[in-house]
Amino acid sequence: MSSTNSKPVLWALVDCESFYSSCERIFRPDLTGRPIVVLSNNDGCLVALSPEAKALGFKMGEPYFSVERALNKAGVTVFSSNYTLYADMSRRVMATMATVVPTIEQYSIDEAFIPLPPALAAQAEDVGRTIHDRVRQWTGIPVRVGIGPTKTLAKLANHWAKKGGRVLVFEIGSRQLEDILEKTPVGDVWGIGRRSRARLEEIGIIKARQLRDLEEGTSRKLFSVVGRRTIQELRGRQCIEDDPAPVRQSLFNSRSFGRPVADKEELLEALSYHCGIAGERLRAEGLTAGSLSIHLATSWFGEQPFQTGSTIEFGRFTGDTRIFMRAAKEALGRCFRSGIKYAKAGVLLQDIGPAQRQSISLFDEISEPEAQGGLMLALDEINRKFGKNTIRLGAQGESDATWHMKRNMKSRNYTTDWGELAEVK
Repeated sequence: MSSTNSKPVLWALVDCESFYSSCERIFRPDLTGRPIVVLSNNDGCLVALSPEAKALGFKMGEPYFSVERALNKAGVTVFSSNYTLYADMSRRVMATMATVVPTIEQYSIDEAFIPLPPALAAQAEDVGRTIHDRVRQWTGIPVRVGIGPTKTLAKLANHWAKKGGRVLVFEIGSRQLEDILEKTPVGDVWGIGRRSRARLEEIGIIKARQLRDLEEGTSRKLFSVVGRRTIQELRGRQCIEDDPAPVRQSLFNSRSFGRPVADKEELLEALSYHCGIAGERLRAEGLTAGSLSIHLATSWFGEQPFQTGSTIEFGRFTGDTRIFMRAAKEALGRCFRSGIKYAKAGVLLQDIGPAQRQSISLFDEISEPEAQGGLMLALDEINRKFGKNTIRLGAQGESDATWHMKRNMKSRNYTTDWGELAEVK
């Protein structure tokens, strides 16, 4: 799913509606039309709300403990975050769109930009309607499609598609576009942050149309190059180039504990668990690492917040989880302090590069032993085929260990775990 070299005639932005809630509803049709909220890590706060929950007055970021009674009283169904399900449904949505258009630029877990060349741009509304209908039919996820001459206008069209038929096409100079630019607050324009909005409002620029028509001299005083590109995009000129994929410099995996952890062996088990996940992610990208850091932290809301960590160099480039675990054990031995109750732990893989790199040390072998690399790849393939954590290293501990992140209301992994497939009665 890569971008085209030449500029497209139009851009489409496809956005999944209330994505987390929609994923949960697919396997709970009894929740259609009913309010849903999804919680953050450790069931801490509200991170996703269905339109019905928003209509009841609940807000993003509210601590769950403070609104738990109100949610129950209002009949809101509450879910712990199920990232495995959401990631797989995102993959299915993107794959479905790829059956309609040749190129997709995934922007986030629930959004994608689609460049439309002349042949598709000539029938833009039909293409948008096909994407909308097919994604809904094949995955169950409702989407909105906004189409415009630039990414910024496609983003704006997508925003206003919420209020209509879920597919909206903007044409430069049309009365429809002029009306919407006049109605849109300047802060709702993609690329205009809070600081920029405040500066603009100070000089009386409160609507998107006023921003588009801003004089060149004033725009140079107010904005950097990025801000001036946004103005040009509102005028229909494609200025937001496709940025090359950033070269990964590090890979971090971390989670808060379900309860405070002071025991060294439990901390090592948690760090080994994160090593396993980080190693699998690293190998999936065809990369290796040269060093590992661990990070331990207490709650920042405690009386004396504390954090510590340590770094170990491998002496070679590797993608072997067992080496990561040995390094994590050594690092923990260097920085562990007894009597401290930690709330979070994580591992950071560094010195990352392609798997075919030569060894760091002149005294090590040029590359990993074949059996070692083959073992890790076999482990990854088994877990890919039969479900996450079908097989794992013993140091990672049990999947139901009490230090794991608290997710008391998590739904089943309907699409990625043979043991949790949806049951049809």
